[in-house]
Amino acid sequence: MRVYLFVIFTLQCYTSIGAHSKLTIDEFFNATSFQSVSLSPNGQHLLVYTRKPAWDLNSYDNSLWLYTTDGSKKELIATQYSVFMEPKWSPSGDWFFYYGNDKVTANSTDNSESYRHSTNKGSENQQKIHLYSVTSDELLSIDIGKETPSALTWSATDSSLYFAAQSTESTEDDDRLYEAEWKDVIQYRRRKPNYGSVIQRIDIKRKHGKLSVKIHSIKHVDFIVTELLFVLSEHKIVCVSYAPIIETLSEIELYAIDLRDTSSLIRLTNSKLFEYNLKLSTDGKHVFFLVYPVRLNNENFLSVQGRLYSIDLTNGHIAQWGKGFQGAVRDYSIRSEGGVFILGQLGTNVHVYTQQSVWESVSLLSGWHGSYRSISSSKSKQYSSVAVTYSSFEQPEEVYFTKDIDGLPWAKSLTHENQLLSTRDLPRVKLYRWSNPEDNRTIDGILHYPPGKFEHKNLPLFVLMHGGPTGGSLNQLQTSFDTWAPLAATEGWLVLEPNFRGSTGYGDKFIDEVLCEMLSRPGKDILAGVDSLISDGIADPTRLNIGGYSFGGFLTNWLITQTTRFNAAVSGAGASELVSLWGTTDFPTYGASFMCGLPWEVPEIYRKESIMNNLNKAQTPILISTGAKETRVPVDQSYILERSLTYLGVPVKLLLFPDEGHAFSNNPWHGKIKVREELKWLAQYDHLSSLGTEDLL
Repeated sequence: MRVYLFVIFTLQCYTSIGAHSKLTIDEFFNATSFQSVSLSPNGQHLLVYTRKPAWDLNSYDNSLWLYTTDGSKKELIATQYSVFMEPKWSPSGDWFFYYGNDKVTANSTDNSESYRHSTNKGSENQQKIHLYSVTSDELLSIDIGKETPSALTWSATDSSLYFAAQSTESTEDDDRLYEAEWKDVIQYRRRKPNYGSVIQRIDIKRKHGKLSVKIHSIKHVDFIVTELLFVLSEHKIVCVSYAPIIETLSEIELYAIDLRDTSSLIRLTNSKLFEYNLKLSTDGKHVFFLVYPVRLNNENFLSVQGRLYSIDLTNGHIAQWGKGFQGAVRDYSIRSEGGVFILGQLGTNVHVYTQQSVWESVSLLSGWHGSYRSISSSKSKQYSSVAVTYSSFEQPEEVYFTKDIDGLPWAKSLTHENQLLSTRDLPRVKLYRWSNPEDNRTIDGILHYPPGKFEHKNLPLFVLMHGGPTGGSLNQLQTSFDTWAPLAATEGWLVLEPNFRGSTGYGDKFIDEVLCEMLSRPGKDILAGVDSLISDGIADPTRLNIGGYSFGGFLTNWLITQTTRFNAAVSGAGASELVSLWGTTDFPTYGASFMCGLPWEVPEIYRKESIMNNLNKAQTPILISTGAKETRVPVDQSYILERSLTYLGVPVKLLLFPDEGHAFSNNPWHGKIKVREELKWLAQYDHLSSLGTEDLL
């Protein structure tokens, strides 16, 4: 009897230890995301900016942590419920600054608001920049006025900084006169008298324990400044311009101000690309910057995927780094020995590469398969210390550090914020490939199998499509309102994430092939993938479902007009009418570049790719979700789709999330409720047999 009880006890222990619990929706949405990592110049300290839901407050905890890279110390510097500006280390590495103010709504839901509304006022609260010393644990707070800074950078010393804030050139009398004449009437496109930014310098002096601060105005510019970089060797400030409504990409360019003569503004680029993420080269003469993937081609630039460039401030020459690399550059960091580290996406993986000079080719560094999302390196000549964020299908994202880049495969984890996820019964994942029979183009997809059903056959299918089109589904464990394949698989779905034409990481031609066929070409890739899964016996042809957010929502809306084979659809921030979308979005130039022109230039393409023109063929029940203050894909698109399908008698439901824009960044409950209701919708309609397997077009 004792032996029998011992065997039972042993089996129970083995079961409790060996079996993983099911991943719940609460656990999925309670994960921590890492907004930025910043390694100190000597590599001994690391700043980590985290973001986590604060459920009871209907908000997010934004926390700034200071780690010692030997793992001996972790210190919370600040927590607040508005978004931090990315902190930066001083030249000596003894100090860092951060900006944040709970009384400021930093995570704006409508970036175009100040452009549309000419009487928009600045903040009424005193803004502060905070300086923290890692040598003395001293915290200094500096008042900078009532305008929220849009960019900050150090000068060449620890005693001076530069910042940009909204211009305040108009007086209260100007505002009163305007309001007396116009009341609350909005003059669209009229710029306020104070539109633009003022770049200012802060001088800090400490003597006998007393702090004195002087703020000097450097220059007013007639655009919003999103980034600043001080260049000592040229005595210049380099900045990035921005406009709240991006009607031409010439509104986003690099400029320089010569601090010896601030009367003129020097334009450094004329690329008509989306430049961002400025960094200074080791020699102090070149400014590096990334460009966002936009399909434009001119004499100096070709940007289809993310690219890395540098500009020589001594002669204005612009050079592309990573030439010959077929994938997308997602992030980079400056090497202390010269050159750069590059995070490059090829296919579904993002690896670390190095390039010593612009004339040399990139070299792949040894590391882990998966996705490195951000990278920061030290300035030490002795060690190439690097901090990265990393994730894979089986491994939730954490921050890792290695004292020497050659030790990247053995980098140690400094954070353990998402350990719980690795103890759950996560889906097993594999790469799946198929061909589009129309042109025999090979397409990649990621298959997430329900736990315990790896490589089983005849499974219910949910196709979840990424945004973009210049995005991609990657080898990572992402917990987001728009990327929730692991959660869907946990609920019993075989999830296919297709990297259709237009996705990054597969070469420029792969993106070129969606030109003038922005929806139809990717749509055919996806339907070919569904056909392949059915042909291979993997997917149940009577239990097919589809969904996506942003461009994934576009494709969802398109595909339900092309076939009746899907039982249910879930669409977030998707378009319904492409001409009106061009007329109301805050980024009209992006979509027009893929449509090969403006609506009156290529009306036949807009008609061919139109969702509305074929909507009378839709029969699939669809759940629509959107932010109520959405401007990238304005909420009107969802109203149009919902009303049309209601008139057509197709089951449809529209969810509006207050105060949310495209990123759903204000209230964590909104993203969670969105996915909760999408799972319910799929379950509600999946019991139905397919409405028909016939493709309509």
